Amino acid sequence: MDVAEPDLGEISLPTLMQALGDPVRLRILHALAADGERQCGSLDLGVTKATRSHHFKVLREAGVTHTRSEGTRRYVSLRRDDLDERFPGLLDALLAAPVAR
Repeated sequence: MDVAEPDLGEISLPTLMQALGDPVRLRILHALAADGERQCGSLDLGVTKATRSHHFKVLREAGVTHTRSEGTRRYVSLRRDDLDERFPGLLDALLAAPVAR
């Protein structure tokens, strides 16, 4: 069962920018852009499991990521094609900027 996420037309720039305004979520964005789909728990973000889940939820609800379930595992990927269609060049600009560690 996949988790609900907004349709392409429902993704708004203010919500997207708010979601990506957090350094942890920007690190998630960079990791997904570099590595492709990842299992939710496979990223070492230096935060608790509950906080990590919160960050993934914010990104999903903003339309940044796609989450699919496989058994008890959840896999997350960047909605790159959707975001490039909706906001051309935005992801490239965000990914070109340095990320705080």
